[in-house]
Amino acid sequence: MAGTISRIRLENFMCHSSLQIELDQHVNFITGQNGSGKSAILTALCIAFGCRAKNTQRAAALKDFIKTGCSYAAIIVDINNQREDAFKPELYGDLITLERRITESSSSTVLKDQHGRKVAHRKDDLNEIIEHFNIDVENPCVIMSQDKSREFLHSGNDKDKFKFFFKATLLQQVNDLLLTIRELLENADSIVQELEKSIRSAMRELDELQEKIKNMEHIEEIAHEIDNLKKKLAWSWVHDAGKQIEEQTVKLLKLKERIPACQERIDRNAAVIVELKKELIEKEETARSLVEKTREVTMMKEKLESDIAQAVTLKIEIEGEHARGINVLKNMNNRVKQLQTQIHDFQDQYVQHTQDESSKVENDMLEIQQAINDLHSNITRLKEEEKELSGRQLRVAKSIQNMKTEIDESRKKIDQLKFHINDLQQRQSNKASTFGGQRAIHLLESIDKHQRRFKIPPLGPIGVHVQLASESWSFAVECALGKLLDAFIVSCHADSVILRECAKQVNYRNLQIIIYDFSKPRLNIPDHLLPSTTHPTVLSVICSENPTVLNVLVDQGGAERTVLVRDYEVGKSVAFDHRIQNLKDVYTSDGYRMFSRGSVQTVLPPYRRGNAGRLCSSLGEKIAEMESEIADIKRTIPGRNQDLEKANDKREVIELEIKRSKRKRVEKERLLESKKLQLDDIRKTSANINHGHGTSVDTSELEAEMMQVQVDIEQKELLLKKTNLRLAEALKDENNRRACYKEFIESVYNEVGPTNGLEHDIELAKEKIQAAEQDKAYYERIMETKVLHDIKMAEAEYEDLQNLRQENFRKASIICSESEVEALGGVVGSSPEQLSAKINKLKLRYHQESSRFTESIDDLRALHEKKKQKIERKQQLYAGFRDKLHSCQKALDMRWNKFQRNAVYLKRQLTWLFNEHLGKKGISGIINVDYTKRLLTVELTMPQDASRDSIRDTRGLSGGERSFSTLCFTLALHGMTEAPFRAMDEFDVFMDAVSRKISLDTLVEFAVAQGSQWIFITPHDISMVQPGDRVKKQQMAAPRG
Repeated sequence: MAGTISRIRLENFMCHSSLQIELDQHVNFITGQNGSGKSAILTALCIAFGCRAKNTQRAAALKDFIKTGCSYAAIIVDINNQREDAFKPELYGDLITLERRITESSSSTVLKDQHGRKVAHRKDDLNEIIEHFNIDVENPCVIMSQDKSREFLHSGNDKDKFKFFFKATLLQQVNDLLLTIRELLENADSIVQELEKSIRSAMRELDELQEKIKNMEHIEEIAHEIDNLKKKLAWSWVHDAGKQIEEQTVKLLKLKERIPACQERIDRNAAVIVELKKELIEKEETARSLVEKTREVTMMKEKLESDIAQAVTLKIEIEGEHARGINVLKNMNNRVKQLQTQIHDFQDQYVQHTQDESSKVENDMLEIQQAINDLHSNITRLKEEEKELSGRQLRVAKSIQNMKTEIDESRKKIDQLKFHINDLQQRQSNKASTFGGQRAIHLLESIDKHQRRFKIPPLGPIGVHVQLASESWSFAVECALGKLLDAFIVSCHADSVILRECAKQVNYRNLQIIIYDFSKPRLNIPDHLLPSTTHPTVLSVICSENPTVLNVLVDQGGAERTVLVRDYEVGKSVAFDHRIQNLKDVYTSDGYRMFSRGSVQTVLPPYRRGNAGRLCSSLGEKIAEMESEIADIKRTIPGRNQDLEKANDKREVIELEIKRSKRKRVEKERLLESKKLQLDDIRKTSANINHGHGTSVDTSELEAEMMQVQVDIEQKELLLKKTNLRLAEALKDENNRRACYKEFIESVYNEVGPTNGLEHDIELAKEKIQAAEQDKAYYERIMETKVLHDIKMAEAEYEDLQNLRQENFRKASIICSESEVEALGGVVGSSPEQLSAKINKLKLRYHQESSRFTESIDDLRALHEKKKQKIERKQQLYAGFRDKLHSCQKALDMRWNKFQRNAVYLKRQLTWLFNEHLGKKGISGIINVDYTKRLLTVELTMPQDASRDSIRDTRGLSGGERSFSTLCFTLALHGMTEAPFRAMDEFDVFMDAVSRKISLDTLVEFAVAQGSQWIFITPHDISMVQPGDRVKKQQMAAPRG
């Protein structure tokens, strides 16, 4: 049969390392002891067909199904795909293999054909198979898990029975769908009403616009009059240019009459210039012949002047040589006298000096030696003082450096505290900045701008919506939840895409977005799924007004399975020493993370970020503490600065003492060296005195020098006599040359003197020519600058006026024709200035009138038409919306009525099928379903009752009777639903042996008769069930100790 399960294989799933179950197409019994993994088979089926982990009530996330110590889990389900109900047999063949693989970070689904080839991997492909075979693993009539068995089969609550009936018959799904549609229609109706209201203001604006157009119509008349005057003005410029051309023609004729008189003056001056130039040429020829003679005279004059200069130079050189010879002779005589005096003095001094010098040298040597010894002792003492002062200086410098370091550290501490205060104040003013900084604030602003695009506004950052029950766990909770505090929550994938666009606009990269159903209430986690420890969990120390935030922290962060402890050793004991069930991680109050995965034990140090304490609410107290600490540090800094100043002063005093001592030592050392040199000199002098005692003074060198100087004096006197003779000859030669020059000048003057008159005549002729040329140039300039220039200017002006008239005519023709202006009255009698004045007055009036309106009348008319068309389109559009809403509402009412009728039919069908199963034991019953109060009651009539009219409530029945009636109720629901396979887990856990046998016989009979595949799981003995062609029994292995 298509859609039935032929085989289930599990790898590393829950308690199973490897399990393979072969199933019959009809009835299958799976038995085994508690803990053998029977229920894991149904859980695997649910997960394979797309059920979420928390809906199985066995785990909070898919990764929790992975067997401890393993890295993955796999579920392989073989689905029969034969007969006429087969799904795409040409693609999959006779068998479809569904493989679901789960890892710590992800999960995947793969569909394979009968040969094991991969065919598809998308979730949509799996949903298509589920819809084709009508497999709904969340329907309790398809798969009834342990929890659902306990909730329904063994519960006498009428509300639980109604929920079971409502969900099993899919009435719950249809009811929720119809209610959702009704809510959407109501929202759409309110939106259409708002849209219709928005048209009313637009209609009022349209009426106001029409009134404004009427008020502006008289402005058009003024504009029309201005246009007519502009036409007249254009042609008035043409007529004005014609008048100017006539006046310019008269002016040009008068200017041309001045040309003949000016030309006659120019010709007269040209003739005078020609005559004067002829006379000048004759006089220049006469002067040229005289110039040749003058050139020879000039050359002779220059030669005589050069000879005189040479004679003067020679005389000056000889005079200088004579003066130098006299000075040298005088110096030599003085030197002879000095040498004679020195010889006489040496002889007198030697006699007196040799007597006292010996005793004096000995006394000087003793005094100097004593001074040297004193200097040695002083230098040693000064060196010791310098050493002591250097040690003191080093200690003071070290203390100064320590003080500076302490002051710098205090200032850095103040800066750090101020930074933290600013951060806390910013977080105090806007808590969102704590979780994501300024990017989070900008993102929230962007979300507000695009709020209408979201189906449901995003929720975040998550940390803003989380409060702590005790701030002592602040750091531990931050470490446990980590980046999840910065995440945002949206209700659907479309909203996540819009939120990602908003984050991109504000440059918020790597934003974590979580998609979650906002309509879900807060998760109620059973105690057996929580860690069995007295220590608090993250979920127990946090609170939030929004249940969605807590649900996300449970689903995504495992907050209910993360335990908090006070110190490191306790954390190790909880994480590693005790095998606590449902424990994920352990966090200490100082942020250490501890967890165990299989045999591997891991401890991670805390990640201390700069913005730790983000979940603290007492920010004001922290700010006050930091400000108090800053004040304490600031109070200590002035004292440390004073100590630093005193230490610096002390160091300066020590440095001055060191410099003073060093200066004294250097002076003493220099004095010591000089004394040593002095002692050496005295010793040498004493040795010389002792060596030379008893001999006479030696003056032979001075006497030899004096004789040499006397010989040089005699030679210089001879040279001086020769120089006097040469000087006399030079004076005589100079006088002779000066006399010759004087005679030559007098002879030349007598010859050249008459030529002075000729030069005067030439200069006079040149002056006359220059005057005539100036007169001629003057009249030519008058002709060029005055007469011809004025004529050219007048002609250019005439041409410009012609061009102006043509240009004005062209422009005026563009504006309108001349006949049109004549029809308006012409331009005669109106100047352009007058017309311009009229136009300006009208423009002023036009602007005054139109200043009340910002747009022109054409713009207003266009705007009026545009708004009118827009309003009409909106009216048509909103009318269409209203018609569609009415149609949808009508269809919804029809569907709702049909739904209620179907609900009544299903209630009747349930009663019929229920009585059919009860009748096999002679029992009859009534099922009452109250859809308003959401209650389902069962009433039975037992065969042993004396009166068949007595009706019993199920609470008055024995355990076996109640179990059998509940089973009949369940089978009636099974008969109303369709599915290729069904499964029931621990349906007989609370039955006695008799009730179990009756129930098993009834179930087997029903399952064989119905023909679909059944899977029964029970921990009890089913030996009373006889195996057959349509019944298969399997025993699970006992759990390992």
